[in-house]
Amino acid sequence: MNIPLVYSEEVAEAITAGQPVVALESNVITHGLDYPDNAETARRVEDAVRASGSVPATIGVDNGRILVGLSENDIERFATTPGVPKVSSRDLPIVLARGGMGATTVASSVIAAELAGLRFFSSAGIGGVHRGAERTMDVSSDLVQFTRSKVAVVCAGAKNVLDLGLTLEFLETHCVPVVAYRSDDFPAFYCVSSGLRSPHRVDDPLELARAIENHWALGNPGSFLVTTPTRPEDAIAGDEVESVIAEAVARAERDGVSGQAITKYLMRAVDRATEGRSAKANQAVLVNTAGVAGELAAAHAKELSR
Repeated sequence: MNIPLVYSEEVAEAITAGQPVVALESNVITHGLDYPDNAETARRVEDAVRASGSVPATIGVDNGRILVGLSENDIERFATTPGVPKVSSRDLPIVLARGGMGATTVASSVIAAELAGLRFFSSAGIGGVHRGAERTMDVSSDLVQFTRSKVAVVCAGAKNVLDLGLTLEFLETHCVPVVAYRSDDFPAFYCVSSGLRSPHRVDDPLELARAIENHWALGNPGSFLVTTPTRPEDAIAGDEVESVIAEAVARAERDGVSGQAITKYLMRAVDRATEGRSAKANQAVLVNTAGVAGELAAAHAKELSR
């Protein structure tokens, strides 16, 4: 049994012409901002990919099919339909079987990207090991999926509500390469740096393309993680929100908030503490990361055509 893949006209033409394509998640449309800001941000993210020389393919689930690229109408539907479920990798087979709509996360998007033959995926911030995971065993499925799907993941690191040291340890243990593009540190979403050094730094996009291909040529089955920090003018200082996060983690534990709900709970706490500045920083990092992903996908295509 094959999973039905429905390509948008733009993506289908790009694949036929051998143009670089960057996959994007749809969860940011349905579970991020309110309408119409969610639809507008989705368009800005797609435009950033186009402006850097690649074609965007926002991933969604609908009517038992995986949509590889959303049309204008699709973006509006996902942005305005209430109750669209968040679909991670474990949820994907059930949502497909039921035939309803679903918004893909990082984990389910990289599954779809590999099925569709797409080599690049962009996300503002990946999931990771949660604070207190030594007690809760709360580790994002994103990290596990990176050990299984052959996709280059471009991101602004992981959200600073997570335990970023343990996140890097997990990636190292599972042999997932982590490379900082034109920076030294592992970024923390809308913070330029987590305070942790990246295992590797690469400044040349063609060198990075070769490293990605080498990873798979060596027989590795999983992803290749590329980080790029948000622009300094869009960033929020890490020490500004650290105390807020620590307090919110304790409050979430007291209130019994856990699992998929915890990240949204903590991010909202930060947004309140920064009086909405973190929400704007969130939008900026989405757009910036997508632009870098488009640039790197174009360089990768150029390297393969040599």
